Amino acid sequence: MMNELTKFQLLLQQAAAVAMLLGAALFMLWPLWGTIAFTAGALVFVPLQMLQRYEGKSFVLRRLRRQQLLGGIALLCTACCMIMQVGRFGFAIRNEWVVCLTIACVLELYTAFRIPAELKKENMQ
Repeated sequence: MMNELTKFQLLLQQAAAVAMLLGAALFMLWPLWGTIAFTAGALVFVPLQMLQRYEGKSFVLRRLRRQQLLGGIALLCTACCMIMQVGRFGFAIRNEWVVCLTIACVLELYTAFRIPAELKKENMQ
């Protein structure tokens, strides 16, 4: 069984997801503001995602949960790469953040569909 977020936490997580989306889009026009919006969203989204623990015994759900956490780490890496590009320091001075964001999106999207399906299967058994 997955721990559920409270209504306020869920609303905050959705707002953070919107901030990340806007930050990624804003980065094309205003890199600094896009970085700020994306980083703020990621710093709220990922910890809230980590609060949703799985406490069952299903190997599949544990694997999916680890993939979801890796996606969250990739979101934080995306924010770091954006900061490096805007600040012109470190190794990520081009568009490395796009690669991190792509990896994060694939992992988050995959787990967003698979986890509820597996939870439904688990509850039917």
